[in-house]
Amino acid sequence: MDKFSELLAAKKILISDGAWGTQLAAQGLQAGECPEKWNLERPDEVKALAAGYVDAGSDIILTNTFGGSRLKLEKAGLGDSVDEVNRSGAAISKDAADGKALVFASIGPTGEFMSPLGTITEAEMVACFAEQVKALADGGADGFVIETMSDLGEAKAALRAVKENSSLPVIVSMTFEHGPGGFATIMGVKPEQAAVELTAAGPEALGSNCGSGIENMIEVARLMRSATDMPLWIKSNAGVPELIDGKTVFRETPEEMARHFADLAEAGARIIGGCCGTTPEHVRAFVAQRDKIA
Repeated sequence: MDKFSELLAAKKILISDGAWGTQLAAQGLQAGECPEKWNLERPDEVKALAAGYVDAGSDIILTNTFGGSRLKLEKAGLGDSVDEVNRSGAAISKDAADGKALVFASIGPTGEFMSPLGTITEAEMVACFAEQVKALADGGADGFVIETMSDLGEAKAALRAVKENSSLPVIVSMTFEHGPGGFATIMGVKPEQAAVELTAAGPEALGSNCGSGIENMIEVARLMRSATDMPLWIKSNAGVPELIDGKTVFRETPEEMARHFADLAEAGARIIGGCCGTTPEHVRAFVAQRDKIA
C-alpha cells in the first residue's frame, strides 16, 4: 500500500494545502512572471510558502510546478529548463514537508488545445507531460495532482503520462463553473461525466479545484459522488475573484469557508484544501473543523 492510501485509511478526511499563485503574488510575483522560475531564482521563498502549509497542518502539500510542462515553460523562455524547474520544485516542497506531509506534484494544463480543436496530438501531449512527470518523480514527489483541467482529453493524456512513467499515486482535478445549464468546465464537461470517465481511467482519486467558492463546490462534490465511489479531492477558491484598486481580491475568510467544511465532507469530499485566495489560516481553520468531525 502506498503512503497516500495508508494516510486515507488512517484518517477520515485529509487536509491539503491552500493557494500557491496568489500567495507567491503576495510575496512579490509580478503579473505575467513565470512562477516556476522562482524554483531556480528564489527557492527559499518557495520553501517558506510550502512550509507555512505544513505548519498549518496540511497532510498533503503541492509543488510550484503548475506550469512546468515544456509547452508552458517555452512561453517564458524556459523550454530548456523543464527538468531543472520540476526537479527543484519537487525537492523544495519535499524539504519543506520534512516528513510531516506528503508532497503531490502539481501538473496544470498546457494552455494548448489537442486536435481536432488544436494542433497538438494526443501522443505529443502525453510526451510533454511525461517529461515533466519524470523530473518531478526524480525530485522526490510522493504523488501527482493533475489540476485545473477543463478538457478531459488533456486530463487523460496527463494521467496516461503519469501511469506510464511512474508507480506513484495520482489525483485528477477538473475546474467547473456554474452556468445556465448547470456546472460544467469551459469545454462543456459536466461533473458527472468527468467522474465516470476519470474513474474508468484509473487515478487514485479525482475531484475539482478552483471554481467560484466553497458553497458551489459542495454541489460539485455531490454531483461527482453520484457517479463514482473514488475518493474526492476538493480545493475551492476563496470566493469569486474581484478586481479592487487594480488588485485581484478573494473575499471568503477562513471562518466563512470553515463554516461549510462539514457540508463539503458530507457531500463526499475526502481530501479538502483551498485554491486561489486561500492561505495557511484557511488551512488551520479546515484542520480545526476536521478535528471536530473526525
